[in-house]
Amino acid sequence: MANFPGVDYLLIDAQMSEQELMVRQTARQFVDERVLPLVRDCFRDGRFPIELVPEIGQLGFLGANLEGYGCAGMSNVEYGLVMQEIERADSGLRSFVSVQGALVMYPIHSFGSEEQKQKWLPKLQDGTAIGCFGLTEPGFGSNPSGMLTRARRQGSEWILDGEKTWITNGSIADIAIVWARTEEGVRGFLVEKNTPGLTTSVIHGKLSMRASVTSTLAFANCRVPESAVLPRAQGLRSALSCLTQARFGIGWGVIGAAMDCYETARAYTIERKQFDNRPIASHQLVQEKLAGMITEITKAQLLALHAGRLKDQGKLHPAHVSMLKRNNVAMALDCARTSRDLLGANGIMEEYPIMRHMCNLETVKTYEGTDHVHALVIGERVTGIAAYK
Repeated sequence: MANFPGVDYLLIDAQMSEQELMVRQTARQFVDERVLPLVRDCFRDGRFPIELVPEIGQLGFLGANLEGYGCAGMSNVEYGLVMQEIERADSGLRSFVSVQGALVMYPIHSFGSEEQKQKWLPKLQDGTAIGCFGLTEPGFGSNPSGMLTRARRQGSEWILDGEKTWITNGSIADIAIVWARTEEGVRGFLVEKNTPGLTTSVIHGKLSMRASVTSTLAFANCRVPESAVLPRAQGLRSALSCLTQARFGIGWGVIGAAMDCYETARAYTIERKQFDNRPIASHQLVQEKLAGMITEITKAQLLALHAGRLKDQGKLHPAHVSMLKRNNVAMALDCARTSRDLLGANGIMEEYPIMRHMCNLETVKTYEGTDHVHALVIGERVTGIAAYK
């Protein structure tokens, strides 16, 4: 399989350090050599390529932008470039990496006790343990403040009751970060696999994210010790801060999916001949579509790079991340649809990655903040008025 040439119309690589480019090349080579040969079959079969997890851990991609406990301590730009390359293969695998790092390792790293960090972070980093993040419920997605899952004290234990759904990694997780309402407000809990009262089930029938495990978590008189509480988590704000970390990775990741669609369409239109045995890339309408895609990809690259630099400086606001996620996902989905159009009937064939990316991106547009919710977050930022309340 040919190595991916990259997409850099505006010479953005010149704005990156040698270290950043080296990290990207490492991720790119891993995707080309190890992921792409598997991912089409995984999507078709609805199978998560769990055999890749140890390699992903060894490369330092899990919790990559965290410090200590075996984590790679990458900059946020380096982390973003890793997400970009992994999603160039498939959004489902990038979701695994995002959840493991941003939604499981990050809250333990930020809100956990030293004992919790020592116990879990090294294992999550090297892939010997897998985690999941339990916030969304059957009746509450965009409005997590309405959660019904409850936790109550009983002696030296906490008892959890409720249900979480659309949980990436849920059925294969060794540890779940679960958010529940208590008399003291929303708290975060570490719930280990095989804890009595916890049951998981895989969500079947997905036409998107088929190379990812998606599950429900149910809690019925599920007892955990006091040591399972994340001691520094302060209400729902802490849970939402984890989502901000994950959305940052999404904003980078979807550029990879767009790049793959664009490069597939560009190469196809040069090779595909019609009418007077001319490549269809010689036609004005085709070039207009390619020009539109490369322009939008370039704008998304610049937005992601600037957001990454701001994050490394401690200046990135959650509303900035909303713009990054909302704009770049919409861009990637438009690129997938345009690329499918340029391939004609071949665009729906699994021989090409475009329809797979398109299906996955429909989910990415919705999860971790819908397009509409992020528009309202941006709206509040520029007007001072919270229209969603």
